[in-house]
Order: sequence, then structure tokens, then C-alpha cells
Amino acid sequence: MVFLPLPAANGHTATMDLLIVEPLEAEVLQWLQSRHQVDYKPVLARDPRAFRQALFNVRAAILPPQVAVDAQTLQFAPMLRAVGRVSAGAENIDLEVCAKAQVEVVRSQTATAQAEAEFLIGALLALLRPSPTPQGLLAGRELGAVTVGLIGMSPPARAMSALLGTFGTRLVGYDPVLHASDSQWQRWRVQPLALRELLETADAVCVQLAYYSRYRALLGERYLAYCKPGQVLVSIAHAALFDEAALAAALKSGRLAAAWLDSLEPGAQDPGRPLHDIPSLLVTPRLAAYTMEARIRSAWAVARRIDEILTLTPATVREFRASRPGALGPAVSPDDAAGLELSRASR
Repeated sequence: MVFLPLPAANGHTATMDLLIVEPLEAEVLQWLQSRHQVDYKPVLARDPRAFRQALFNVRAAILPPQVAVDAQTLQFAPMLRAVGRVSAGAENIDLEVCAKAQVEVVRSQTATAQAEAEFLIGALLALLRPSPTPQGLLAGRELGAVTVGLIGMSPPARAMSALLGTFGTRLVGYDPVLHASDSQWQRWRVQPLALRELLETADAVCVQLAYYSRYRALLGERYLAYCKPGQVLVSIAHAALFDEAALAAALKSGRLAAAWLDSLEPGAQDPGRPLHDIPSLLVTPRLAAYTMEARIRSAWAVARRIDEILTLTPATVREFRASRPGALGPAVSPDDAAGLELSRASR
């Protein structure tokens, strides 16, 4: 299916360079407005129908975490070439669908690394300190005396390796796409281990592995059952990396002394779910990267890349075909299509 924007009165296709739904810092917004045609409408984050209607002639969009991008969204965006996200993660952006549609997902890979590393270390310090138990006060640990396991050698993990080096912490690590012989392990002063061996060895574990669907429930009974007794765990990664039942079992048995997740799907702690009412589980709403400094770095990084894409990519209509029947979701309904300045042609 091809979506064709209706021509404007002058005979040319009416397009909008950039739709910004995520609130941006004034200086970043002004810079983009000085270079491109910008429609700045944060209110669209609360109105899905109006958001879809605003996409039809947009070449790029900067969207907040609560706005999802999937195959159905892209049906309404025939000219879209880039989606930017300044804050939080990309969990609700379908990266595979965007890649097939040749829509670039723009995020800064390093802007939030320092903030996330500091959050992880702060959480470790909190979890390793004395905590009350029915038997009395349990003695805490010092970072210089423990082994910390890093699952996923993403930019935050690399920043952590430098920061933890000042404590004299022993570091071990696992990354499914980084071979144990890679010279980067030595550069980061991290000893590579298999995942099970890491969990058996580390006193504390930090999870910052980039999420892909093939990693769903990677941290399940196969591995969590072998955690070093009394281990603490902090994660800023997608919660789908964990098998809920296995994580709950590890926490309830005491094998995991405590876990701190900075991301958890809505309802995961509701009655009837495995993680309901576990005192040793702490959950925060994606706070790791939320610092003033990280946000400004990220906003500028996303803005500059969006500017490059808009400058170098011509305004054309994209043909987006599904690789399998139904992959794009349902067709645009007449109700949704009402008011959209576009027409459709089928091949």
C-alpha cells in the first residue's frame, strides 16, 4: 500500500519537516526552528487520534516515552524518515518494523551513560549497606571488597568500570555479542565470564544489556537459580529480560538478597502476579538517566542527528510493505482517516 499526500494549492506536496511532541529545552527548540519547519505540540502525547492525524506529512518526529511507534503508527506516516527520543528508553518503539520501513530511530547512545552509571553505583551502595532482618541487623559490604558483575557492556557499563576502579572493585562481565578474546575487556579492566559463572561469582550484579526480543526472559530459572547466595542486583535494562517467576523465586528464597529495577511493566506487581508484595524488590520509574545534564546532552545529540537527516534526505513518500500478512496491523479505518489530507493507492 502506498500513501500519497494531497498536493498543496501551489501544486507541491504539503510537508512538515519535524513534529515535536516531547517537551524540549528552549535553546534546542529554537535551534531546530531556525533550520526547519517545526510543529511543536507536546499536547499530542495525550491524544492518540490527533497524534496519528498529525503524522501524515511529517518527515521526522521527536516523541516522548509514552508515545509508541509500531507498524500501525507508521501506516499514518508515509513520509517519516526518523523518530527521535530524548528521554528514557526505546522499549515501545518497534525497532525491527522501523528498520524495514527505513525509519531511523535516533537516540544518543552515550549522553545518559554517566547519569546511568552514577545511578547504578548509588543503588549498589544502598543495597550493600546494613539492612534489618528478623534476626537483627545484617552487616553491609564495601565496594572495594566485593565483586561486581556487569551484564551488558553498554556505555553505562563502561562508565561504571572507570568509576568503580577508584573503589578497587573487582569487575567481571558478560555480553552476548562481545567475544571473551576481545581486547575491549582488557581496556575496561573487566574479566569476561559466561553468564552462569558471572552470577555464581558476583556479590552484586548490574544489568544494562540492550534489549532485543531474542533476549526475552534471558534471566530466568536457568541462570537466576545459580545466583551467589546473598547477591544484590540492580537493573536499568528492559524488564522483559527477566522471567518474573524466576526472579520472584530467587528473591523469596533469599538467594537474591535484594533487587532494584528501574523499569517494570505496568501491573507486574499486581495481586496474582509473581512479583506481588516482595519487600526485597525495589522499583523506580526509569530514573537512572533523568538528570539535567544528561537530558541536555541527549536533546542536542538527537536534534543534531535529526537536522542531518532532514538536510540530506529528500521529502518523498515511502512505500512500506509487510514482510508477512498482517505485519502492519489493520488498515487505517475510515474514522481514523477522516480529516487526514492523504489518499491511498493500492498496487
